[in-house]
Amino acid sequence: MVTPYGIKFAVHIVTSHFGNLVAKVCENLLKRGPLTLQQLVRFTELTSVQVKNSLLILIQHNCVQAFSAEQPDDIVNGQIQTQYLALFDNILHRLRFPKFLEMVSQELDKDCEQLLEGLLQHGRLTQEQMYERAKSFKSGVQNDARESFQKLVTARFIEQCPAPEPFVAEPSPDETPAKKRGAKSAKVVEVRKTLEQCVLEAAAPMEALRFSIMTNLEAENDTEMSKDSSPIMHAGEKRKSDTLELDGEFASDNKEVTLWRANFEEFIRCLRHKACVENVRARLDDGAAIVLRALLKATRAAENKVKMENSASLSLNSIFEEVMKSEAGRSMTLDRVRASLVQLGCPSSMAIDELYSVDLKNNIELARNDEVESIVLKRHGKDAYRMFRLLSKAGRLLETDKISDMTLVEKKDTPKILYKLWQDDYLYMEKVTVTVPRQLNFLLWKVNKTILYERVLDEMYHAALNLSLRTAYEMDQQKEVLAVPLAKRTGPLEKQCERIKKVKIYLESSLMKLDDAIMLFHDF
Repeated sequence: MVTPYGIKFAVHIVTSHFGNLVAKVCENLLKRGPLTLQQLVRFTELTSVQVKNSLLILIQHNCVQAFSAEQPDDIVNGQIQTQYLALFDNILHRLRFPKFLEMVSQELDKDCEQLLEGLLQHGRLTQEQMYERAKSFKSGVQNDARESFQKLVTARFIEQCPAPEPFVAEPSPDETPAKKRGAKSAKVVEVRKTLEQCVLEAAAPMEALRFSIMTNLEAENDTEMSKDSSPIMHAGEKRKSDTLELDGEFASDNKEVTLWRANFEEFIRCLRHKACVENVRARLDDGAAIVLRALLKATRAAENKVKMENSASLSLNSIFEEVMKSEAGRSMTLDRVRASLVQLGCPSSMAIDELYSVDLKNNIELARNDEVESIVLKRHGKDAYRMFRLLSKAGRLLETDKISDMTLVEKKDTPKILYKLWQDDYLYMEKVTVTVPRQLNFLLWKVNKTILYERVLDEMYHAALNLSLRTAYEMDQQKEVLAVPLAKRTGPLEKQCERIKKVKIYLESSLMKLDDAIMLFHDF
C-alpha cells in the first residue's frame, strides 16, 4: 500500500540516488499514477529532453515500467501513446541492496556477490557486460564469471528483464472480476487486479524464458557482432542504450539484446522466510525455528515457486531428512521434529505418511500483531496494551464496561484510554443507542486491522524518512572533516572521525531494522 509518507520516502530515495530532476519526474508518477510523456512535461515543467532522460534512468534501474493501454483518451493521430508507471516497491528495494548482497554472499559465494553488485549498481546488464565488469576487477576470470552467473540464475536471484512496453488490454464494463470462494464459507469475495499488477504480468517473460541462460555459442556470436557495432560497456559506466527511445520509438532494426536484472521477488521471499523463522525462534524455541527453516527449504525445492502463502504438504520423513542436513538439526530426534510441527500449528493429514504444511500468512499475522502491540505498549502504557490485545484477539465489537472488567482497568480510566487509542487510529468506535426501557448510549470498540496496518505503515515510512534525512544532515555537517586524508587524521581529528563513523553506523543500522518492520507490513 502506498501512503503519503511512503511517497515522500520513495522520492527521497530517488533524489539521493539520481538527483532532483529524476526525483521530480518520479514524484509526479507516484502521486498522479500512469502518465504519458506529454503529461509529464506539462506537470513537471521540465523540457522534453530532461523528462526523457529521467525516464531512461528510472527504466534502466527498474523504477518505472512503460506500457500502452487501449484507452480512447490516449490515442493520438491513430496511435496509442506510451504511458509510464512508477514501481513503488522497486524504489524501496534500493534501500535493501546491502541485505541482498549479504544474502548472496552467505548462500553462494563472494564472486556471485560481486557479480550481483554490478547488476544492482547498473540496473540492467547483458551477460557479456557482466563478464567484462568481472574481468576489469580481476583478470582471467571469464570462466569464473560464467559459473557465478549460472549460480545466480539457478538460485533465481537474477532474471531476464520484462518486456520494454507491453500492451495492457482494458477490461470491458460487462466483464466480471475474478471470484474466490473461501473453503469454510459460502461468501464470494471479488478480487480485482490493480493496474500495476496487470502491467507487471503483461511485461513478465514466460517462466521458461525468465531464467533461460544464453548458450556459450550464442554469447560468442553476440560478442562478435558487438565488435562491429558498438563497444561493450566497461566498469563504472552507466548503461543508457542510445537505441532506447520513448513513446513507441524503440529501434526495430537492431538485434534484440537479452538484459538481466536482480529478481526482487526471490530476495523478498528469502527475507520473508527468514523473518518467519526468527519470529518462531522468539515466540517458541530454537527447535521449532530449525524445523520451520527445513520445511520452507524443502517446500521451495519441491514446488520451486516465487510466492506462496502456504507451503506444499511434505511427509514427516522428508522434513526430518531436511532437518538433518543442518548442523543444528542433527541433534533432533524424529519425535522432537513431530513435536515442533505441532508447536508450529502445521496441519497434518490422516495419511500414512503424515503430511504437513505450514501457514506462512498466519505466521506473518502473528508477527504483525506483536509489532503493533509493542508500539501500543511504548506509546500508551500497560493498560492500553491489555485493552488493545484483548480487542485484537476478540476480533469483534466489545462494550466499554466489558473491556474494563476483562482487563481489570478502572472504569473511570477505561473510556479515556480507549478514546486516545481511537484518536490515534488504533481502534474503531461505534456508538449504539438503546431506547428500551430507557434511552442509553453505548460505545463499542474493535480493532480494524486494515486501517490500523495502513496507519502503522505510514508512521514507519515517516520514521524511515526522518532517519534518512538525519543521516544525510550529519554527513553534510561533517563533510570537511571527512575530506581530510587518512594520514592526517591524528589526535582530536581522529577521535572526531571515529565519532562520525559510529553515528553513521548507528543511524544506518536503525534504518535497516526499521526497514525489516516495513517489509513485515508491506512486502510480506
